[in-house]
Amino acid sequence: MNSLRSCVKTIILSKGVHRINYEGQRSVKRWVSAVEKDIAKRKRRLPRPPVPKRSTFLDWNRSGEIFAFNTRLSESFDTEKLERAFTHRSYIFQEEQRQKEMGIEDPNLNIQDNQELIMRGEKLTSEIVLKYLTQVLPQAPEDVVISLHDYLLSEDILAKASKHIGTRDIILTEEHPVARRTLADTFLALVAALADSVDANHAAKFVRDFLVVILAEKDLTEIWTPPQPTEVLDAVLAKQDRSLCEPRLIAHTGQSTLLVVYHVGMYSDKQFLGSGFGQTIQEAKDVAAMNILSRMFGLSDSSNPMKFNQAVNVNE
Repeated sequence: MNSLRSCVKTIILSKGVHRINYEGQRSVKRWVSAVEKDIAKRKRRLPRPPVPKRSTFLDWNRSGEIFAFNTRLSESFDTEKLERAFTHRSYIFQEEQRQKEMGIEDPNLNIQDNQELIMRGEKLTSEIVLKYLTQVLPQAPEDVVISLHDYLLSEDILAKASKHIGTRDIILTEEHPVARRTLADTFLALVAALADSVDANHAAKFVRDFLVVILAEKDLTEIWTPPQPTEVLDAVLAKQDRSLCEPRLIAHTGQSTLLVVYHVGMYSDKQFLGSGFGQTIQEAKDVAAMNILSRMFGLSDSSNPMKFNQAVNVNE
């Protein structure tokens, strides 16, 4: 051991030991972060740039987009009818004005707009939705079906369905970006065009797969909201030759606080129908009535889910 120590000491004295320090160096200068933050703040203060029109790109191929749309949906649209379904009257008017400005006195574009398809598609879509909802919700009364029907045929839902199948960039219209009303009308025109290309029953499958299926992401009791659910429950019980519902207070807590809660149960012919909670007794009664009606009509979370694979015969 002593010999080893003496050897190490000799090496240190003869060559010396140099201390090596490894200091980390920043790959990004300190001023970069501050500058980037300032640029980001300035960009946020600027107005949002307009969305570029897809048809103005150099690689735009409308014929290819029409073919891809037809293939992507696995449908059998007639190409001429599909082109017509995407062409709105405002686009034709815009092109006519442009040709007049170029010196053409009587422009003849030989293009048909989709106004007729929209009218026929709206009627056909309404009929399909009503028949399908009546078929998959046999226990629901007419007002429930009508509420769901009106929800599906609203402008926002039709525009949502149209946008999700990729129609926004293919639509020929004067406006940009495309308005929701135009998107909704395009979906209706597509339904009529598909009915002309194949048949109405095939169009019913199209409506089922892309429009009715939107109900899967919604709580149906949020769509159907009667103003007086207790009266609706009494009417249903009267049709079943049962006595009117009788509310009873089951429990309550926190009466002297802001978090007061009432628990009300509904009874008919001494049978328990259901219960509900609320911050007031009337609210608890309405919630209880809605819970009972939802279970009766098959709209509650515990009910069998709505089926989206049923076929509808429009010709019946």
